[in-house]
Amino acid sequence: MKKIFKSKIAGAALLVLAAAVYIFVPAVRDNVNSAVSMLKSVDIEKAKAYILSFGALAPAVSFLLMVLQSLIAPLPAFIITFANAGLFGWVNGAILSWSSAMAGAALCFFLARILGRDFVEKLTTKAAVEKIDEFFKDYGKYTILICRLLPFVSFDIVSYAAGLTSMGFWPFFVATGVGQLPATLVYSYIGGMLTGSVRTFVMGLLLLFAVSTLAFMLKKIWNDKKKSAKA
Repeated sequence: MKKIFKSKIAGAALLVLAAAVYIFVPAVRDNVNSAVSMLKSVDIEKAKAYILSFGALAPAVSFLLMVLQSLIAPLPAFIITFANAGLFGWVNGAILSWSSAMAGAALCFFLARILGRDFVEKLTTKAAVEKIDEFFKDYGKYTILICRLLPFVSFDIVSYAAGLTSMGFWPFFVATGVGQLPATLVYSYIGGMLTGSVRTFVMGLLLLFAVSTLAFMLKKIWNDKKKSAKA
C-alpha cells in the first residue's frame, strides 16, 4: 500500500512538472499546440511538412508526436504512420511508428495504473472509458487485439483502460505489439505510396482492413467460446 501511495505521488509530481513546463515555457507550449493542431487537421502533407521542419531531429520529433497523441486521446495516430512512411520509407517508417506507438501505449498503461480512473476519465472522457469497459467485458483478453485493428476506436483509450484492469503489463505489452504490428505494416506500406489529399481513399482502405481482421478475430473468439462450453 505504501509503495502504491509513493508511486501515485511520483506520478502526480511528474504531471505537475509537465504542466508547469507547458504553461511557463512558451517554446514548449507553442510546439505542443502546433502539433495538436496539425494532428487534428488529418492532413498527411501538413504532417510531413511539420516533421521535416525539424531537420535532423525529424525522427525524434515523429517519435514524440506519436507519444503525444497517445496521451491526448483521441488524436489520430495513422496520420503520423503515413507521414513516417512517406518521409523515411515504409520499412523505416514502420519501425519508427511501431516503436513509438509501443512507448506511448506503455506510458498510458502506467499512468492509468498509478493515477487511477478519475485521471483517465478527465484526460479522455467518462463515456469513452465506459465504452472500452464493455469491450473488455465482452472480449476479455482479445480486447487489445481487436481494438488495435479498428481505426475508429481510439487505442490510446484502450491502453488507459487496460491499466485500470487486473491485466499485467507484459500480457498487455505483448498483445499490443502483436495487434499493432500488422496494422502498422499495412498502413506504412500504403502511406509510402500516398500523395496529396486522399483522406476518403485512405479511410476506405483502413476500414476494409479493419473489418477483415475483425471478422477473423471474432471467428476465433466464437470458436474459443464453443470449446469452453464443451469443456
